[in-house]
Amino acid sequence: MKVIRLLAILLLIATTTVAQQKISVEEIYKGAFRTKGMDELQSMKNTNQYTILNSDRATQSQKIDLYDYATLKQVSTIISTKDFPILSNGIDSYIFSADEKQLLIANNSVPIYRHSFTADFFLYDIETKKLSKLFEQVQVPTFSPDGLKICYAKENNLFIYEIASKKTTQITSDGLKNAVINGITDWVYEEEFNDPRATGNNIFIRAFDWSLDSKKIAFIRFDESQVPEFTMNIYKKDLYPSNETFKYPKAGEKNSVVSLHVYDVTSKIKKDINLGNYSDFYIARMKWSNDANILSAQILNRHQDNLDLLFIDGTTGSSKNVLNEKDNAYVDVTDNLTFLKDNSFIWTSEKDGYNHIYLYDKTGKLKNQITKGNWEVTAYYGFDEKNKTIYYQSVENGSTIRDVYKISLDGKNKVKLSQKTGTNAATFSPNFEYFINTYSSTIIPTLYTLNNSKDGKVIQTIVDNDVLAKKLETYNLPTKEFFELTTEKGNKLNAWIIKPKDFDASKKYPVFMYQYSGPGSQQVVNEWMNANDYWFMMLTQQGYIVACVDGRGTGFKGAAFKKCTQNQLGKLEVEDQIDAAKVIGNYPYVDKSRIGIFGWSYGGFMSSNCILKGADVFKMAIAVAPVTNWRFYDSIYTERYMQTPQENPSGYDDNSPINHVNKLKGNYLLIHGTADDNVHVQNSMQMIEALVQANKQFDWAIYPDKNHGIYGGYTRIQLFNKMTNFIKEKL
Repeated sequence: MKVIRLLAILLLIATTTVAQQKISVEEIYKGAFRTKGMDELQSMKNTNQYTILNSDRATQSQKIDLYDYATLKQVSTIISTKDFPILSNGIDSYIFSADEKQLLIANNSVPIYRHSFTADFFLYDIETKKLSKLFEQVQVPTFSPDGLKICYAKENNLFIYEIASKKTTQITSDGLKNAVINGITDWVYEEEFNDPRATGNNIFIRAFDWSLDSKKIAFIRFDESQVPEFTMNIYKKDLYPSNETFKYPKAGEKNSVVSLHVYDVTSKIKKDINLGNYSDFYIARMKWSNDANILSAQILNRHQDNLDLLFIDGTTGSSKNVLNEKDNAYVDVTDNLTFLKDNSFIWTSEKDGYNHIYLYDKTGKLKNQITKGNWEVTAYYGFDEKNKTIYYQSVENGSTIRDVYKISLDGKNKVKLSQKTGTNAATFSPNFEYFINTYSSTIIPTLYTLNNSKDGKVIQTIVDNDVLAKKLETYNLPTKEFFELTTEKGNKLNAWIIKPKDFDASKKYPVFMYQYSGPGSQQVVNEWMNANDYWFMMLTQQGYIVACVDGRGTGFKGAAFKKCTQNQLGKLEVEDQIDAAKVIGNYPYVDKSRIGIFGWSYGGFMSSNCILKGADVFKMAIAVAPVTNWRFYDSIYTERYMQTPQENPSGYDDNSPINHVNKLKGNYLLIHGTADDNVHVQNSMQMIEALVQANKQFDWAIYPDKNHGIYGGYTRIQLFNKMTNFIKEKL
């Protein structure tokens, strides 16, 4: 009996130990909780199949595998790196030709800025299984539609490579670093003219496009010679630091002068396009239509409150304005422009107050508003020409969840295709018969299923993360509680809260708030955890409540809610965080004297403002890579919401934390990377000097040669341990 009792006690101790297993920063940032996925998932265009980039641990190789949508069975391995030692460094990405008989494979990628990169590219003939290295360290090589040529950029110039003859033709010759760029966007276009609503590669880097008949290439030329330069010190381990100098237009400063050109591949003649009476403008997108001679271009004025869609004759260069959108705040650029066979086109816009799908004829006359309602279309997936059906994602069942729908071109026969409540996203088969649904929620890790497009029914599970879910049971983690927080001013805001698993309503808990708050952003969303969420769970295991509130200015609740912060970034958003903290502070189980706040980038701008403007509400704040003065940030982003500093000086100065340092009472931790090409370390350096001259005590950490993401090696582990210790000491 004694032995049985002893075993029972030991079992109880073991069970209790497992139930109380703690998350560590090291586990989070070494990938212990990483979900399984479908890497480089691409739908084929000509067959009802898809490809995945898979890794083979046994042979230490990568392979591109082809699968059938109907059966999910692997059809073949298109290429494996184990068969080609020259690809021993792996496959970074791959691009099919239009006939899907050739592949361009990227290898040895070298980052330029946050999104752009150069790489070595190999051409692979799928039928002959012949691999040949074509280019060393070039950008965005792109097959012509007929698959006979490849256009690419190198050292700011454009080139055409003819596959059969192996002959290269240089299209431009005036490209020069920090002066002229041909066919590739400059820093600020790359960073700021991306469309978060679009699917796939939504970063605007490639600024050239082939016509449908492969006879012309349209491209944008950037003359950045007059754009002011920014220089960063690069420390590394050299005796003397080196410098990285690049063109960066801060708010109110000169932008690149852009021009549009069409190159005739046969005649080798370049035509300069006269866009019309524009000055100080942006070519935010350009794309050939289904008419091989008609090029489209989206032109934005510098204020970004007027957008013109131009149709341009590729032969004569004449242009016609077929669509115009104006807004009292700003007009969002769209990547969802889709041309139908007759060159009528699908367009997304929030002109009725919410982002919706529209159909226009080829002259730009509105034929139909396809989706309607007080909700937003959040992704456009495509148009099935055969069945005249559009597929999209929306928040029509609540701004914190995502569902997949289909609807007829006439706006009728709408069908909800997603089956579970949470976040659903879709990748459709070429004939739209099937789709791979990517689903997750706060309680279910990412799940990939094959669904039919008729009614959305699940056919088969492809990838699940049940092993991860089982593993997490041993940590006995709490869950996010979603709710709508109403401030004293009556503002209704989406929010979530995470309480310790052993929560006791009779106790008083400190609260750590997290937010981002930038225009159109969203943090309160019903989806699976990211690294930050695991860190928040770790904090709850140490006795903290963690909360997040999406204030005014955030997205997916309509244009009015999103754009109410116009010309005064940091005013209403900060009010909402302070007011939300007051509401949370009045909960009976919260110690209102122990509320902290954290944010990164725009969130760092916000948390800095909160510890200053909300000095009596917040005990501590952590700001990572913050904007501290909007005068230091780039032109496209800042002016979209603030106009220029010359036009709106008070909007810039009244809500920049650098001007409120004398209000600091609590504990403030300021963190930045010296190689941040986005939010320059200048922001933190000037903030530090302002705090010093205000005789304020604070903590700070600078990460040498780290960019806006502050990662690499043990950096994230050290950073998050530092922040954890600061919270434990100061909150």
